[in-house]
Amino acid sequence: MVRSFSETEKDNIKDKLIIECEKSWASYGYKKTNIGELCTKVGISKGAFYLFFDSKELLFCNVLDNIQERLIYLIEKTFTKTPSKEDICIMLKQIYLEYDKTNILSQRNSSEFITFLNRAPVEWKEKSQIINDNFILETIFNSNLQLKMDKQKAMGIFNALLSVVTNKETIGYDHFEVFNTLLESVIDKIYE
Repeated sequence: MVRSFSETEKDNIKDKLIIECEKSWASYGYKKTNIGELCTKVGISKGAFYLFFDSKELLFCNVLDNIQERLIYLIEKTFTKTPSKEDICIMLKQIYLEYDKTNILSQRNSSEFITFLNRAPVEWKEKSQIINDNFILETIFNSNLQLKMDKQKAMGIFNALLSVVTNKETIGYDHFEVFNTLLESVIDKIYE
């Protein structure tokens, strides 16, 4: 028999499930993240899990929604009404560190992530911006700064820079320092 929870308990347990799922997903991937293990860590039965989420995929959608909220917060915290090139660099560095910390966003091209997306609810996929970098890049290009090149080319450069995190094991040097160096060397070529 599934025990009943107060609304406060439900909110706390749901938050804990999201936190534990993010940690597990970042460490072990989508397929190896086990709902039973998450429930044990949070202190509920596996049957009780379905009081909080209808499926494993909905839990993962909530994890990505939380990550998206953090990224939006980073953007809003960094950007002024008239962001400078330095503001854009600071924001991209913070986003890079978030990608590195979660390790989930850098998995977006993996077969496991694609499996998750294939199982995720269509309504969520239609409203979610986290499954691509465009919401970050659109914010960058909605600034007052003038581009020195085609917008698509600039987007490609920023995407390539952010992809350093997916290759950090093969770089052979401090990957964040490499990212910083590359960013600082191209920012003046992208913007006036």
